[in-house]
This record gives sequence, structure tokens and C-alpha cells, in this order.
Amino acid sequence: MNQRASAPSKQGISPALSDREFNRFSALIYETAGIKMPPAKKIMLEARLQKRLKALGIGSFEEYGDYVFDARGKSELVHLIDVVTTNKTDFFREPAHFDYLVKSAIPSLIESRDAGTGAPFRIWSAGCSTGEEPYTMSMVLSEFAESRPGFRSSILATDISTDVLAKAHKGIYADDRVDGIPLHMKKKHLLKSKDKNKSLVRIGPHLRSMVQFRRLNFMEEFGMHEQMDVIFCRNVVIYFDKPTQERLMNKFCKQLVKGGYLFLGHSESINGLDVPLKPVASTVYRK
Repeated sequence: MNQRASAPSKQGISPALSDREFNRFSALIYETAGIKMPPAKKIMLEARLQKRLKALGIGSFEEYGDYVFDARGKSELVHLIDVVTTNKTDFFREPAHFDYLVKSAIPSLIESRDAGTGAPFRIWSAGCSTGEEPYTMSMVLSEFAESRPGFRSSILATDISTDVLAKAHKGIYADDRVDGIPLHMKKKHLLKSKDKNKSLVRIGPHLRSMVQFRRLNFMEEFGMHEQMDVIFCRNVVIYFDKPTQERLMNKFCKQLVKGGYLFLGHSESINGLDVPLKPVASTVYRK
């Protein structure tokens, strides 16, 4: 076993990430998470990894690479993926999608397969980041249920990053992060901090109880027993190459019920991919 991998040094951190080490890390990241790291990302990767080297007391990128590849550094791979993933999201981001969800997708699925009135309506926020998307879903579905007695729903929220999942599970946000939520929903669903010096709000317990969070790597088996009525995977697949996108889209399709919906981000599409989906609205597809 490499001695450096099991006993990190306390030397000063190497000032630069070599091309050799960058290629080593980028290959591992692609193999593990499907994320492409082109040479243009080298400076970004170097800056983000500096924090991990400092936290571990490791003196060089080469030594850190040995540590990650060593069996005893296996848990560090989770942290490596955390630092390279980009997590930007907002409440009610791309609001037209939520309008389509409640006005078209859900009514269609209720009509075709009694979704939400027989078995629970199942929706998956795939790449949920810090939780704004699944909590937006919980608000929208809660409001929909008020007009549909007996309607039940289940929300699964997954991400590869353990850091963002921890934040999402707490459901606590700065005041300026909830600006996109309509005022009547803020009053109904958000709790203000008891500490007047903190401009924080928390998602109400009735909404938090609707969402199940778990870590999931798209490159691994999903391990889900139930099929989904709707999957949101927005602004995630832009980080994958075309072959990886096609494999992932087909995995999503296997997880969707017949007639189920897939929502992608505004800059994403299935053009050129061999998948059993048809477009029904802007960046909305149906199996």
C-alpha cells in the first residue's frame, strides 16, 4: 500500500495541478459520475481541490490522487465528486414547467391511469441540489391536492452531492432565496426564524414530510422498485457527453410509467438521441 495514501503529509500544498494529475482526476470523475472535465476546467478543478488538500493535510495533488485511488481513501471519492459538481437552483425555476405539470401532465395521468387517486402520484427530482426544486414540487402538489380530494403524491429527491443533500434535508433558506415563491404560498408554507437577527425561513413540516432525499449517482443502478409518473432532470445532462446522455435518458425511460413525463432544462434536448420519448411542450417529453 502506498504510504503517502494512508498517512497524509503536512507539507505546503503544491502550487499547481500538473496535466498528468488533471488527466488522472478527469478520467476518474468521468468514470465515476459521467461528468466531462475538459482541459478548460483545469484551473477550476485545481482551485476546488485545494480546499480538500488543506482539510486533509495533504501536501500535493499527486499525493491526493494516490490517496483517492487507494482503497483506504475510497470515502474521499464522494468528496471529490462534491467539489466538481455545480449546484445552482432556485424556487420555481423555469415556472412554465410547473404550470404544465399541474394543468396538463397530472390531469392527463389521472385520466389515463388514475395516478394519485389509486396509487400515489410519484415524481422524482433528479439532481435536486439544495432542495429548491423538490420543495417547489411539494408546494405545487399540495395546492393541487386542495382542489382534488383524495389526491396523494410522493416526491423523491436525489443528488450525487452529499453536501447539498444535507442542506436540502434541513429545508432552511435565506430570505432572498425564497423571492421566487408566490406571496400566498410563502404565508402558507414557510416558517420564519424565531431569531429576529437571522433572515432565515424554513420549509413547513407538512411539505418536508412529502419529500424523501437520498444520494444517487446516475452512473450506477437506480435501485428503485416503483416507476415514476414524472421525472424532472433539469440542467444536469449538459455536463455529460452524448453517449452518456443517451444511456441516462434510456434509464429514465425505464423508470417512467407508460405515458409518463420527463422535464429537461431550457438548454437541453433529446435531439440526436435514440430514446422512446416525444416532445409535448418546450423541453417536456412523454414516454
